[in-house]
Amino acid sequence: MAGRIQDKVCVVTGAASGIGAEIASLFAQQGAHVVGVDVAPSASGELALQADVADERQMGEMYGRAREAFGRIDVLVNNAGIAPDDDRSVLETSLEAWERVQRVNLRGVFVCCKHGIPHLLEGGGGSVVNMASFVAVMGAAVSQVSYTAAKGGVLALSRELGVEFARSGVRVNALCPGPVETPLLKELFAKDPAQASRRLVHVPMGRFAQPREVANAALFLASDESSYVTASTFLVDGGISHAYLTPE
Repeated sequence: MAGRIQDKVCVVTGAASGIGAEIASLFAQQGAHVVGVDVAPSASGELALQADVADERQMGEMYGRAREAFGRIDVLVNNAGIAPDDDRSVLETSLEAWERVQRVNLRGVFVCCKHGIPHLLEGGGGSVVNMASFVAVMGAAVSQVSYTAAKGGVLALSRELGVEFARSGVRVNALCPGPVETPLLKELFAKDPAQASRRLVHVPMGRFAQPREVANAALFLASDESSYVTASTFLVDGGISHAYLTPE
């Protein structure tokens, strides 16, 4: 039986670990040809490429290699991102830390769209899934000022592109997960249990998302099942963005 994205060529950034690796694995299970991209040399995918999403030259070359290998590109999942522990309150975060996060989390998505979308247009259409976050629509319980600002930018960029390319057959959506149980979050628990618990108390479901739950949402947005979905804020957040909790 054919998969939900059978034979689609999907480029997934940040594919070495966490959500990106889970998306790459699920897409492959669903019949896709996966090009996994990461700054680390261990990306998951039928074709694994090492590249920096914020480097325009590297991204242009990466998409060219993917196109050469498979003949076309159908789906972009722009997932690569960082959340360093020196990105905190605006009163504490240095300009260097701010710019480092913006470079990957916002500039990287822009560069991937700029160089990836032309391949979708040449192929007659496709889907772009930009990884935003629930913090793009509400304030975070634990401040990460540059991360939050970057994800808000990804959300606005995705709306803009979704509208721009709607009649060209290219759908662009922002996938906004709540807190996800990834290696980064597990590291946070180990380093600062109080801060991690503060994140959890706001989630109505009382638990963090599993990477597969976010990957399932990415699969829907990548597939033809979401053919009338574009420029959307696709929340997978356990209800956190609509919850009211009395401050501690």
